[in-house]
Amino acid sequence: YFLLSNLSCMDICLTTSVAPQLLVTMNKKDKTMSYGGCVAQLYVAMGLGSSECILLAVMAYDRYAAVCQPLHYTTIMHPQLCASLASIAWLSGLVTSLIQCSLTVQLPLCGHHKLDHIFCEVPVLIKLACVDTTFNEVELFVASVVFLIVPMSLILVSYGFITQAILRIKSAAGRRKAFGTCSSHLVVVIIFYGTIIFMYLQPAKSSSKNQGKFVSLFYTIVTPLLNPLIYTLRN
Repeated sequence: YFLLSNLSCMDICLTTSVAPQLLVTMNKKDKTMSYGGCVAQLYVAMGLGSSECILLAVMAYDRYAAVCQPLHYTTIMHPQLCASLASIAWLSGLVTSLIQCSLTVQLPLCGHHKLDHIFCEVPVLIKLACVDTTFNEVELFVASVVFLIVPMSLILVSYGFITQAILRIKSAAGRRKAFGTCSSHLVVVIIFYGTIIFMYLQPAKSSSKNQGKFVSLFYTIVTPLLNPLIYTLRN
């Protein structure tokens, strides 16, 4: 529940940084946003999204310990370790946000102020830049590997061990219950990581960025909406 409370806090803050401004913009004919508001949204959304990527990997390890090492769970996941892992998730998101967003806002836009997106996001701002953005793209790619590919790989590995443990359950009803809970967790995780990977792990000038507005709704609105349902009702 400690890790779930951190996830809830991240989701509430992430959706609050995106959804209200999106709703206001949709209801106005003059769909403008101040530059300061855009930069603030950029830092907050980037930091919270990165933190959630790490936290979901931590939660997967927590579930691995609970399912695969139940008798040692309280020894493995003691309160100090949980607090340390949650702190790492928050701090890593803060650091990558400060680095990535600071590099992005320094790019000259040369009068390009039309943002064809639902909120201010690093790949979209890089696309607006009128200078060579190779360094920014490489830096964004490295950060994406660290915060997306590595955590998702760890999650899939942990669920592999969890699946093996579930298959050893002798009760058919127990197996169905465990598979139902874990599969719903995994579906939301795949949606979250899959859509962010689609958005971030492609060249900034790619034409498929036109699909980004629809894709970004999933990791800013849909998965935060699904998380309370999956992690409470399904549990």
